[in-house]
Order: sequence, then structure tokens, then C-alpha cells
Amino acid sequence: MELKSVCVFCGSRMGARPEYLEGARALGTEIARRGLTLVYGGTSVGLMGAMADAALAQGGKVVGVLPQFFLSERERAHKGLTELHLVDSMHTRKAKMAQLSDAFIAMPGGVGTFEELFEITTWAQLGLHHKPIGLLNVADFYGPLLAMMRRAVDEGFIPEARAQPFACETSPAALLDQLQRAGQPLAPDKPMLRPDQT
Repeated sequence: MELKSVCVFCGSRMGARPEYLEGARALGTEIARRGLTLVYGGTSVGLMGAMADAALAQGGKVVGVLPQFFLSERERAHKGLTELHLVDSMHTRKAKMAQLSDAFIAMPGGVGTFEELFEITTWAQLGLHHKPIGLLNVADFYGPLLAMMRRAVDEGFIPEARAQPFACETSPAALLDQLQRAGQPLAPDKPMLRPDQT
């Protein structure tokens, strides 16, 4: 599969460390430098907005997907995007971002970022997609999550082969290299379900 677009899940806040902002800008820049389309949540705030700004500053194509009810001071729509898709719900937002993307990256973020990461990983396990997933592990943000995944394996809830279903790197370039090389990251647990069959 040729990688043409990358969806990034990340925080709508800046976070407590300057490394998070630096990482968001570096990832947006690297995605644009490679001629890839950045797909993200469509806002102008936090790491999301900084990443989009960096990609746009490099002449990159940036596509946002934003629920209508977020058109507020809390998560303002980015005004400079190549495309902005306004959708009716969070469920539709995630499905649209998945449809538009060939790979997924999670950067530091909060509960929404975790939920997006685990939902797209669950879809891969169910065979709903075969697109690679990566973690940009800035300042070892995802170290505890990887340890929790290991714990779930040790306790018999995740098969050993699924202990780390994500590529994981600290450098945007190294992570994108991995995703571009990746084939099918996860084998489905059961026959593939089509979205219209769920």
C-alpha cells in the first residue's frame, strides 16, 4: 500500500513540556516535507493547531475533520486548512478520518487521543482495516501505556503476538519510515467485518 495520507491523533492542549510542542511541529513539517497529506481533528488549538500550522508552512496539504458542535471557543476550526469536513458526531469524525487516511499516528494527548488510538487499533484487530499505526513517543509519554500493554499480555488478555501493535519511535522521520515500510500490522481475530455489516 502506498502511503499518501497520515491521520494524527494528539492533544487539543499544549501539554506541560516544551518537547510536546516541538514534536507536533516537527511531525507536521516532516509529513509535509514527504508530500503526504495530514489528516487530523480540524482545530486551531493545542498540539493539533501547531502541527497543522507547521505542515501548512511547508506547503503541505492538511485536511481537518470537525464535529459541528465543536464550532466554539473550546475547539475553534482552523481557518487555513486545505479542506475542512464538518460532521455530525464524534463517531462520524473518527470514521471519516479513517476513510481519508493510509496510516495513523498518536502523539501525546488526553482521553480523546487515547480513545482514538485504541479504537483504530481495535478496528485493526477486527480486520476492519490493515493500515499501520504508530506512536510518536515524545519524552517517553507512551512508556506507561506500553508497560500496560505488556501487563495485559502477561495477565492473558492480549496474545503475545499483539504485545505491541504499534510502531513506536521518538523521531517523526523514523516513525514515518516505519509506517511507510509496514504491511498489515495485525491479523484479524475473526473474518473481516465490513462497516455496513456491523
